[in-house]
Amino acid sequence: MADHINQAEMAKSRRRAVIASYLGTTLEYYDFLLYGVAAALVFPHIFFVSMNPALATMSAFATLAAGYFARPLGAVVFGHYGDRLGRKKILMITLMMMGGASVLIGLLPSYQQIGILAPVLLVVLRLIQGFAIGGEWGGATLMSMEHAKPRGRGLAVSIVASGGPSGALLGTMVMMLFSKLPNEDFLAWGWRIPFLLSALLLVLGILIRRKVDETPEFEEARRKRLASGKKVSVLPVVTVFRHNRAQVLSGVIGGLAPLAFATFAAAFLLNYAVTVGHSRTDALLAMTVANFLHIFTMPCFGALSDRFGRRPLLLTGAFLGVVLIWPIFLLVNAGSLGALTLALILALPLIQAMLGGPVNTWMGEKFAADVRYSGIAVTFQIASTLGSGLSPMIASALLAMGGGSDPVLVACFFGGVSVVSAIAYYFSAERFDQELPVYTAGTDEARDAERKLAAIDGGKLGAR
Repeated sequence: MADHINQAEMAKSRRRAVIASYLGTTLEYYDFLLYGVAAALVFPHIFFVSMNPALATMSAFATLAAGYFARPLGAVVFGHYGDRLGRKKILMITLMMMGGASVLIGLLPSYQQIGILAPVLLVVLRLIQGFAIGGEWGGATLMSMEHAKPRGRGLAVSIVASGGPSGALLGTMVMMLFSKLPNEDFLAWGWRIPFLLSALLLVLGILIRRKVDETPEFEEARRKRLASGKKVSVLPVVTVFRHNRAQVLSGVIGGLAPLAFATFAAAFLLNYAVTVGHSRTDALLAMTVANFLHIFTMPCFGALSDRFGRRPLLLTGAFLGVVLIWPIFLLVNAGSLGALTLALILALPLIQAMLGGPVNTWMGEKFAADVRYSGIAVTFQIASTLGSGLSPMIASALLAMGGGSDPVLVACFFGGVSVVSAIAYYFSAERFDQELPVYTAGTDEARDAERKLAAIDGGKLGAR
């Protein structure tokens, strides 16, 4: 009976961790990705009005990229304290930073009001957002992953990852509602309301995350460290780069394609659709449909990776990225709302979901529990900086080289990114059905654990 109660409590704890992580990630990505929509549709007209339209758009995307460049620093700082103090405490801090920065963006004066100080403050607040999300993603991923069973990690983590499109859907729907205002009203005050609503979401997020327990794997690693009486003299991130350099490199390369396709659709393709003649409302409506489907397809692909492995799903997604990038642009240029919606469905609920569903778990399985927060956060955020942060600017520059309307160079770029990531998937080890280690291989803690296990096994053999 006691075992039955124990298992029921563990199952309840797992569900609570996944749900809380999903909802918290949804709220944080609402803030983070709302910025991407605003960068495409609003910021060129508010903060960069002194520039020509093409340069203003590139400048707005540059501020979008600034947040991604702050993410690796956030990953190092929050990863360190997440591996030392616990996952739960860090997630509360990142949530408050993200919500506060978003509210301040909604209150920010325009370029016409305070001049050059307006875009400077916009960049500062975007850096704070990036710093916070650098710690958020790794913690939310581990909160679900370390509560799950080995054969359920892919589903648990992909449910949390679907908080990304859920937040994007929420942000897009709110922005679409206010985009129906007359253009002057929308640019004057309408775009600010979605950012100010972050204050309400912040309170909700804090209430949700207060109820989450610390992960069993972190507690086990902490108990073993305290029992050994050893003080860790190095930063977790130092251990990661000393003993897991190959895992970090593989994870960064493998993360490029799913992250590039995420911002390809959410930022670049949205702006491109408006440029070639689609209305702003139609573009946001098509994005809303794609994000809605994305919420459900991502966990489906995560669950399939629990059954068949991470690599087959990732390789298939990369192949589709190479092949389908061409019809995506043809559909956008067709001019109809239905064709635009189908293009975004191919980009997000299909290609990005097939890559993004398994990739988070694939990264997390590369690291032991003692440095997993640092390892996965740093790996993901470096990949995010390169894949998500730079790809809209690179794509905009390539489109300008093609005369502003020829997307051939852009298609080649995203197809090439998919090929590069496929190489990392092909040569990576498969760990989807394995228990993960507590200590990093090669460290003193790992050697002590191996000696203790050897002694136990030797004693059992002697008894026989």
